[in-house]
Amino acid sequence: MTETEKSNMNKIEILAPAGGFDSILAAVRGGADAVYVGEKSFSARASAKNFDSEELKKAVEYCHIHGVKVYVTINTLVFDDEFERLKQAVITAAEADADALLVQNMGVARLAREIAPQLPLHASTQMSIHSYSGVKALYEMGFKRVVLSREMSLEEIKKCAEIPIELEVFVHGALCMSVSGQCYFSAMLGSRSGNRGACAQTCRLPFSVGGQKGGHALSLKDSSLINHIGELEKIGVASAKIEGRMKRPEYVFAAVRACREQRDNGFVSDEAAAALKNVFSRTGFTDGYLTGHLDKEMFGTRTKSDVVSADEKLFSSIRGGYKDEIQNVGIKGKFTARIGQNAVLKVTDGQHSAEVCSDTLCQKAQKVALDAEKCRSQLTKTGGTAYRFEILEVDTDDDISLPLSALNALRREALSKLDEMRKTVHNYTVNDIEIFKDKKYFKAEKKTVRACVHTTKIGGGFKKCEIVFVPLFSETEEIKRLKSAGYNVGVEIPRGMFGREEKINDYIIKVKEAGITDVMCHNIAAVYLAKANGLVVHGGFGLNLVNTYDLLWAEEYGLKSAELSFELTFDRINKLKGSVDRGIVSYGYLPLMLCRNCPNKSVGMDCKTCKNQSKMQDRLGKQFFLKCDGNCTEVLNCVPLFIAREEFSKLSTSFNVLRFNVENYVESVENIEDFIRFSMLKGKFTRGLYKRGVE
Repeated sequence: MTETEKSNMNKIEILAPAGGFDSILAAVRGGADAVYVGEKSFSARASAKNFDSEELKKAVEYCHIHGVKVYVTINTLVFDDEFERLKQAVITAAEADADALLVQNMGVARLAREIAPQLPLHASTQMSIHSYSGVKALYEMGFKRVVLSREMSLEEIKKCAEIPIELEVFVHGALCMSVSGQCYFSAMLGSRSGNRGACAQTCRLPFSVGGQKGGHALSLKDSSLINHIGELEKIGVASAKIEGRMKRPEYVFAAVRACREQRDNGFVSDEAAAALKNVFSRTGFTDGYLTGHLDKEMFGTRTKSDVVSADEKLFSSIRGGYKDEIQNVGIKGKFTARIGQNAVLKVTDGQHSAEVCSDTLCQKAQKVALDAEKCRSQLTKTGGTAYRFEILEVDTDDDISLPLSALNALRREALSKLDEMRKTVHNYTVNDIEIFKDKKYFKAEKKTVRACVHTTKIGGGFKKCEIVFVPLFSETEEIKRLKSAGYNVGVEIPRGMFGREEKINDYIIKVKEAGITDVMCHNIAAVYLAKANGLVVHGGFGLNLVNTYDLLWAEEYGLKSAELSFELTFDRINKLKGSVDRGIVSYGYLPLMLCRNCPNKSVGMDCKTCKNQSKMQDRLGKQFFLKCDGNCTEVLNCVPLFIAREEFSKLSTSFNVLRFNVENYVESVENIEDFIRFSMLKGKFTRGLYKRGVE
């Protein structure tokens, strides 16, 4: 390890995006400590160039020579029919000597461990980890790092930093309106799944709230926490991440430079700040989530002035900063030359050492001798390489003669040997496993109906449900009333747990004392808390369970059942293996987004104004419900999902779920069959993605 690398060990890592090799050069030459790149087939930024096996190997070798780490993203939902390609993608990352693999779901993590058990795993922000228990659960599962949700405050991050696992926080780049991993808007509207790297950026389209027209209620400014890098480093965050694998190399260089200046100098120069703002912004930047200022000022769009400022003159100026190779690896060396012997050059980077001998014997000088300073001057010409000599000891006889070409050859060969040594860091063991070996297709022993309701005021028809999940924060007396009236009641933990984990845990204890045994959980933290309190865990759609390996993980981790992702098709559902009970959502206004900053705030509205009765309208006049629980807001689809009995009865599933998010007539339902037959259907409905699928 070089002195430079040692000095950076205790500093927060500057992590840069790279959609192609040009961005690799910009990131490394800008001073990044690590880069993250997308695997060609399974990347949450599918429209970036991304890297095939040869390109990835080239990128890793270049980065490793410069002492820069490379993390490979396979952070999308992967279906069973894609697992052979997934297997090859994991092998490619391991054989390229990547420093870690970023994954979105547990099935991919499970497969990666089987193939390359030594390859470190990072939990992508697509895993929706935004609380202490979620981080703790992944730490106990053996993950090396967690990429936290962008919506967390500094205090919430600080709490997570108590766990001895690396934390990665986005410090600059685009903000999705939805919590990552919990957005289905693009998928439902156009079959382009954000969970599959094909997001159509629906949130950047016009959406209006509060009766106002022409607004952009789902478009946030880009986040910039660069000025807070010192605070993040102080509380123990390991990595400062820059978003932008789809952005051009000039953006990458500008962002890396600003982050390095802030980390190393404690401030960003006016020049670097201006370049960063001009290269890409949406009417400026926001730090609202980190500082807790969730208000109108967080919203913004890309304006004409933003576009004009990013002109070719600016890009050309930025490119000048990284057009040449950098010598960021300090080395030490010793050159020895004796008359009648071959000259020797030894070099070391502190970890690797190379020694080369000249093919030419040293002669006694006839006229002009080769002095020590001339040797040093020639040998330290390391331009075009990653190296710079910090110390070069020269030990030669007097009156010695050696061609300059021999000195050049010694330097080239020695540094080339160092390159070869530095290229490979890990040498992972790679297992060629057989996917789905001995795994059988699922066969349902029973078919039941479950319901998730937004109120405890429900009609007698719900007694026919196997389980009725009511909100966790329901009054315990109401829960006791329902149980005594013959309802089999469970509770559903909110998908958004930001800053209220202790309250959620307290309520879990309360409802358990009221007789609750079953809990619906939509994220890892909820699962962890429910298990810790000895309750029966049912996985919700928010876990994004889409493949056999996901279901095998669910069963092994102790989940009683799994509500499958509604991004699955019927055909893929029927081909899932494993034995854990699984089901589909067959009715409901599906949640398209989970937002910490409410769309109503784009026009200055608050919870008192809204009273949880709001709707949002798109440019075609369609109305989307906004369902708020005081902590997060769910954007619900404009029409309900409906799957008829004759369709779900043929599926290899053991239950179907009726989701009542906004309906005000559930207390009058006396026959649950009315919903299954859907005789109560009024207006339009959708069959969702079960037939058409997603990209």
